[in-house]
Amino acid sequence: MAYGGYEQGGAAPRSHRAIKILLAGGFGVGKTTLVGAVSEIRPLRTEEPLTESSIRTDSTAGVERKTTTTVAMDFGRITLREDLVLYLFGTPGQERFWFMWDELALGALGAVVLADTRRLADCFPAIDYFERRDIPFIIALNCFDGARRYTAEDVRVALDLEPGLPIVMCDARSRESAKEVLITLVEHVLTVADEPVSR
Repeated sequence: MAYGGYEQGGAAPRSHRAIKILLAGGFGVGKTTLVGAVSEIRPLRTEEPLTESSIRTDSTAGVERKTTTTVAMDFGRITLREDLVLYLFGTPGQERFWFMWDELALGALGAVVLADTRRLADCFPAIDYFERRDIPFIIALNCFDGARRYTAEDVRVALDLEPGLPIVMCDARSRESAKEVLITLVEHVLTVADEPVSR
């Protein structure tokens, strides 16, 4: 039986590993919803009500029913194995909170850029951020009810993405769908890590 990281009887300590993943994207794209759907613990949220001044600053087109906004981060946890835990950090979507991204990105294995096809341009800043810092990422298209559907290749062209970068459809409300997104990211990170370094 383990106690304080050691096995009783003086055995060597167990090695525990944590994986940090970022979830980024535009305002109102579903980041808080996805963290809440997949986290095994009650997620930490830093949501505040939208005020009249913030509504004038942040466009709510396409998400008119949204009444709150993330001002720091969302945080969730998923235990993959007894010795492997994934920590998921949702970044704030509004430009005025982007200064927090550098802190949140420290030590991140990779990132998911969550996108809404009704407001696809909103994910450009996140794509640019991860490309500039060589942080592996994938695109997850949150399929909102009533939104027009596009193929992954249409989205790839619209966002000017590399041919091998994964684009997946998802429902941020669904635990299984959110898990598939995270699995796709981890597989992509492993693929990128195995690629030879160009000289």
